[in-house]
Amino acid sequence: MIEARFHDSIERIPAAAWDALRPDDNPFVSHAFLALLERTGCVRPDGGWQAHHLGLYEDGELIAAAPLYLKGNSHGEFVFDWSWASAWERAGGDYYPKLLNAVPYSPVPGPRLLAGRGARTAERQQALTSAMRHFAERMNLSSVHANFLRDDELAAFDGPWINRSDVQFHWHNRGYADFAGFLGALNHKKRKNIRQERAHVAQAGLSIEMRGGGTLGADEWRQIHTLYEATFDAKGNHAALTRPMFQGMGDTLGDSVQVALARHGEHIVAMALFLQSSDTLYGRYWGAELDVPGLHFELCYYQGIEHAIRHGLQRFEPGAQGEHKLARGFLPVRTHSRHYLVNRSFRDAVQQAMLREAEAMDEYARELLQHSPYAHAPGT
Repeated sequence: MIEARFHDSIERIPAAAWDALRPDDNPFVSHAFLALLERTGCVRPDGGWQAHHLGLYEDGELIAAAPLYLKGNSHGEFVFDWSWASAWERAGGDYYPKLLNAVPYSPVPGPRLLAGRGARTAERQQALTSAMRHFAERMNLSSVHANFLRDDELAAFDGPWINRSDVQFHWHNRGYADFAGFLGALNHKKRKNIRQERAHVAQAGLSIEMRGGGTLGADEWRQIHTLYEATFDAKGNHAALTRPMFQGMGDTLGDSVQVALARHGEHIVAMALFLQSSDTLYGRYWGAELDVPGLHFELCYYQGIEHAIRHGLQRFEPGAQGEHKLARGFLPVRTHSRHYLVNRSFRDAVQQAMLREAEAMDEYARELLQHSPYAHAPGT
């Protein structure tokens, strides 16, 4: 018999057992990263996040798991369902809490159904999604959501799950020897614009470097977090990640964290924070106290591309949204989410709306591909 258990903290599940189920080394679903979010106050009930991680057990052994949260709002998800919540509440229902299979504050495609790699993987993925649905029905929740799924997980969300997709912009390494080799693959106009942007930054007299998280000291992490926080404040948003989270990433994740830094003397004036796996770099946060033309592109994109080339990484995923990334070598890629609305009538109505949204998204993706920055189509 397979038993489903829900845990109110990731630390109630042994790290070795959790990590053994990951199909790859995506850092966002590592036990260490998820535990840091909880331990440093980034994930907490008064912020709308209550850990409710799912484990499947067979004869007492953890055989599958999923990062799961009871959500009291829709903040920090990057798959927007505000209109669904409004419609359900206007009809007299309670949309929150809902159940979310995702990584907090991280619009990063990756594993969401941790079921190892073997003959029973698909069966166990299906068991995880069934357990989520049954829990929502039993607890009279409005819905279950799974965001930024891997392609090989989609089959586990069949039947009544609603399909939804979006577009991100990812860079792919085509065996470039260096940044000049990458520039050479672009059309003349895009190549010229990037050179001009980098020249503006070079003329500003800043010192720029990429540093591994494990090499940064406490004062450097303090400055980095201050820049991150100020960026959110300037836009009227709340900075979700705490200073102990930033310091903890350096201490715990080491050089799986990379930070592009711009300094004026010894003072850090801008930063871009990344995480990386064995084959992918993930751009996450940016902050600056100087307005230097091109500095955002330099730290967030060009330093990341150079790092990926230097270390033989295959992809660079700089984060959600941003058509401006297309002109800088990033191509559109589809992302996927799945949604289960418990009420059948509500589900049918949303499904019809999503069919229309899907048509528009397909057309948007086709249009983007007509504006490739490359001199030749990838692979030619």
